[in-house]
Amino acid sequence: MTEFWVSSGHHLTQRTEGGGLAVTDELILAYLARPEVLPPDDACAAERDLYADLLAHPRRPVAPEAVTAIADPDARENWEVLLAFRDRLLAARSIEAAYLGMVRQGLQGIPSLFLNQLVHLILRNALDGCDDPFVLRAAELLFRPQRISRLDGAVLLADAEVIEAREGSAPLSPLVSMLGKDAANELDVLNEDNAWSYWSRSDAFSMALNLGSSVRSREALARVIEAFVGHLLNVEVRVNPLDKLEDSDWRWFVGLDAEATRIGNALWRGDPVSSADQERVIALFSLTFADRTRLEDSVGDRPVYLLLAATGANLVTLKPQNLIAGLPLKTAQAPC
Repeated sequence: MTEFWVSSGHHLTQRTEGGGLAVTDELILAYLARPEVLPPDDACAAERDLYADLLAHPRRPVAPEAVTAIADPDARENWEVLLAFRDRLLAARSIEAAYLGMVRQGLQGIPSLFLNQLVHLILRNALDGCDDPFVLRAAELLFRPQRISRLDGAVLLADAEVIEAREGSAPLSPLVSMLGKDAANELDVLNEDNAWSYWSRSDAFSMALNLGSSVRSREALARVIEAFVGHLLNVEVRVNPLDKLEDSDWRWFVGLDAEATRIGNALWRGDPVSSADQERVIALFSLTFADRTRLEDSVGDRPVYLLLAATGANLVTLKPQNLIAGLPLKTAQAPC
């Protein structure tokens, strides 16, 4: 099997009997090793002591006074957030169960960075053994924000962090600058000829995805959604990409991001949708359930529609938690 996404940290975890990922000391230590967590040189003794104690005992309960003793208020807040997140991981039987609990109980106070890391891990587990670079590149949308670039009818998605780094630190080629194009157009666009190179650069997130005119890419994102929903909710779904929504009797939709939710709500109410908003919708899917008895009665035998859209600033921030919270399931099955 070809390795991918080493940066997810999956090698620091272990499989549970149910197929989920167990939280290990090594995974917690990886969080403690992040530069945002390392105490700075001028950290007070209380913060240094707390950090040293956690390095030696990653699972040890931390008394509230150990945090309140930290002199810097920003450091205190950071430690409160990190420890609350750690405790929620430790209290669950798997990373998957912890993520579901966070989504269902509310995400307030949980940094998006931590949520994205969990989704990265969960997808690495759900897609273990996947040999399709298109599916893996499409899966990056669920845990890494993307920048949109439109070129010759194609809708290209490039990793927003990679583009920001290129624009901020590396000058564009003279030709790109002269033509007024953006850095996304300098990235390799995943295609049948270069797909083999994804394996060696999967942790660089340096390949663009054509989600507009490439049927293969839209199909790949559909397979990712199927795997994510099936793995977390223990429910079999079938997802199909659509060119447009022609159903006059659509009863349920899930916006895969904030913009798509806003546009979907307007369509639902029958409000006029501007041409600009229509252009922001970059992907549309229908989702059906193998076992329809698990659906809310109001949905009947109708599909659930999924919308993905870009912001006015050409950013796409897919929120996979919307799939967990937004699907019309009667009851939730036990996670991995």
